[in-house]
Amino acid sequence: MTPALPTAAPIDGAEHVHTGKVRDLYRLTEGPWTDHLLMVASDRISAFDFILDTPIPDKGAILTRMSLWWFEQLSDLVPHHVVSTDVPEAVRGRAVVCRPLEMFPVECVARGYLTGSGLVDYRATGEVCGVPLPDGLEDGSRLPEPIFTPATKAAFGDHDENVSYAAVVDTIGAEDAAALRHLTLAVYERAETIARERGIILADTKLEFGRAADGGIVLGDEVLTPDSSRFWPADDWQPGRIQPSYDKQIVRNWLLSAESGWDRASDAPPPPLPDEVVERTRARYLEAYELLTGETF
Repeated sequence: MTPALPTAAPIDGAEHVHTGKVRDLYRLTEGPWTDHLLMVASDRISAFDFILDTPIPDKGAILTRMSLWWFEQLSDLVPHHVVSTDVPEAVRGRAVVCRPLEMFPVECVARGYLTGSGLVDYRATGEVCGVPLPDGLEDGSRLPEPIFTPATKAAFGDHDENVSYAAVVDTIGAEDAAALRHLTLAVYERAETIARERGIILADTKLEFGRAADGGIVLGDEVLTPDSSRFWPADDWQPGRIQPSYDKQIVRNWLLSAESGWDRASDAPPPPLPDEVVERTRARYLEAYELLTGETF
């Protein structure tokens, strides 16, 4: 059963275009940015391909501010899609105006550490997305060098599927594939250095790129938030186990616990989150934002 997407709230002067797990996309129909897009980050949280009934307060604002901060840190490497933060009052603080892009049909993932689906692939084949890796790596191991491990863009309710670089070439052509690989690794290496200086390990990250009207490649969507990246406390890093993280792992752990009473194998949606899980999750997102940016939310 494919989980249902929520209904996006109407916004004056904007036409709803698309709803995802966390973000709602609108096309502006009036004002100085007519025909640009309005990207709104909600407080929704997803887990195991379900959108949960319980929101995380301030999550949308935290993600928006974090993305804006990272776009500035990366602006000399790749242009981004944000053109203004002057947005309708109803979504102020958690929305941006961006230029329309023709998005590439690939999730651009960079990994500096082995975990998640990459670990599953490695244990099965000794490779991740066709990239051979040394023997003896464990969950959380640092890779000899960061690797580009692309994935397909799955429809809501389905899983992204790791693919080889050759598959990306077949899909978008050799020139664009090489450009996306170069940009993805450049962004990862810059962000990994910045995060490490602040006591945080950036294990991996997922980026999305699009082509602008002038033909240039532009960084779109969100960037380097706990929703699209794995951030680990550097002091607690210990290969061979699941790492503590600045993301929604608190939510996943509770859903898989006996306390939740939820059977992941069933078609039933997850239950509402208890207040304590909501508060801990919000605190984790907030901690990541303040440690990385040095700003107070």
